[in-house]
Formats: sequence, structure tokens, C-alpha cells
Amino acid sequence: MTGAAPAQGPLVDRLGRTVADLRVSVTDRCNFRCTYCMPAEGLPWLPGEDLLEVAELERLVGLFVRLGVHEVKVTGGEPTVRPDLPDVVAAIRRAGPDLDVSMTTNGYLLERSAGPLRRAGLDRVTVSCDSLLRHRFASMTRRDALDRVLGGVRAAAEAGLAPIKVNCVVLRGENDDEVLDFARLARSAGHQVRFIEYMPLDAERAWERGRVVPSRELFERIHAAFPLVREGDGGSPAAAFRFADGAPGGVGFISSVTEPFCDTCNRVRLTADGQLRTCLFSLDETDLRSVLREGGSDDALERVVREAVWGKWAGHRINHPDFVRPGRSMSMIGG
Repeated sequence: MTGAAPAQGPLVDRLGRTVADLRVSVTDRCNFRCTYCMPAEGLPWLPGEDLLEVAELERLVGLFVRLGVHEVKVTGGEPTVRPDLPDVVAAIRRAGPDLDVSMTTNGYLLERSAGPLRRAGLDRVTVSCDSLLRHRFASMTRRDALDRVLGGVRAAAEAGLAPIKVNCVVLRGENDDEVLDFARLARSAGHQVRFIEYMPLDAERAWERGRVVPSRELFERIHAAFPLVREGDGGSPAAAFRFADGAPGGVGFISSVTEPFCDTCNRVRLTADGQLRTCLFSLDETDLRSVLREGGSDDALERVVREAVWGKWAGHRINHPDFVRPGRSMSMIGG
């Protein structure tokens, strides 16, 4: 496709990919300090006035819904540290009564927040958990919090925030020996465990390719112990599998480094301070907050969004010699 961005119809880019999934970061703050994400002392947080307010989030989500988005994932930072998160979720639900609304969280505050979030309109949660060993979890997150996170997972299940997904970032020589333990967790609890390749999005820029464990390797290890059957991808970045013996749960693999899925990417991201990112690794952002706060109309917002999406990259360049890391780390971008 060439020419200018279409003024109507689906929200598409030059390659014909249609946006259906919006990731909404509601804060850059986090109560963990995961070693592959941020330094022990944390990062300079955004001032409160820079964050999108509830009404602003509702308006922007409503715009994306009108443009064809049907799935919204709430992210951070850690979204549950935002005090008005139930109000945020309720606003997103008002903006799209039929939306699939989910949230990615570290689970630390889920025991107290799962019920209110479910009542506000949240459908399901994905909980990040990189180790099932207490000492290793504490080392990787710099928080001795594994029991509390697992309690949060149970609270989410009791609140009906299902199916529950568990995200595990795998690092060579650190937690890759737990892959089968996570597969057993999926089978026993009925969760969907997703293994994520280690990506160059850490604030300290310490990423090393040698610490990436290819998804293919993880698949082969699990498949040898628990035969897997591929399931339809449904546009998800994860290659999803069920257990051939009919056990509950399943596993998935997000292979951003070794097997990029850019040609089918259907998502964009809204940062906590109102910047639109059309790729996780974008070097540029489009400022929607200024349009909102300067009195821009919905038509003006739509034009800005359509133009930004039209210019979306063909794909990130992690595996190219000229790859440049984005200026913001994962916690500042939103997952």
C-alpha cells in the first residue's frame, strides 16, 4: 500500500496489518526491581500530572474501539500500584462494553485487588513469575515475594479472572532449568504458561544475546516430557500448545528474538504519559496527550492515530547489525 493513511475504515498500516489489540500502560512505577528490567534503585518516575487521567484514558480507548480495536491489555510498570486502577478498568469497560479486557501484573497486590478489578470489568489476568524457587525468585525480582505472588494467582482464580496466564522470561544459566517445572504447573493448575525470550529492553542496557534461550529449544524439552499439540494462534504473539494427553492448561512461546512475528503484528501501545507506540521497539512516539489537553477534537485525534499507524515499521531489527534500542525501557513503555 502507498499514499496517505485512509481517512475511514479499519485502522491499518502500509503493509495491510489491521490493529485490533491495544496495550494501555497506566503507570511506569513498579514495586519489583527485576534484574532484566531495571536497576535496584529503580528509575526516575513520571510526575503524576504527566499520567493520563481516567477520563482521558476512557476517551482514547473509546476512539480505538471505534477504529476496530477489540482487545485491551492493561499494563505498567506494575498497574496495581496505581490507586485508582478499578476506576481505570471501569472506564475502559465503559468505552468498550464488548472488549476483551485483561491485565499483566506481577501479582504482588492481587490478593486485595482481584475482586474489585473483576467487579470493575476486568476479564482475566496474566501474572509474571520467572521462578518457582523462593531464593531464585527473590534474586531475580529483588523481592522475597514468591508466596505472595502465588497467593495472588489463587485470588485471581477465585475472583473469576480466568483463564490465567503465567509469563516466564527465560534467561540462560539462571532459570532455564525450571522449564519442566512450569509445564507441570500448567498441567496441575490448568494455567497457560508462556515462555518469553529475553529481549533488549532493560534500563541498564546489559542485555546479552548469549543469555537468550530460543523458544525452539524450550519447546523440544517440554515436548519430550509432555507431548504438545499446536493450537490456533488467534493473532496472539505466542505460539500456543495444549497437552496431547488431555491434561488441563497449556504452554506458549513468545519468540521475539529468534522467530519474530512482526508480519502478523496487530497491536499498538499507549504509554502511561499518553504516547502512542506502534512497535515495542519504536524509536519514535506520537504524542496523543498533547492533542487531548490542547482541546483537540475526536476527528483530530483520529487523524493523528491513523497517520501514526500508517507509518508503522515492517518489523523490529533485533537481528540486524543496525539495531538501535529504544530510549525507554520495558517498564516505561508498557508490556
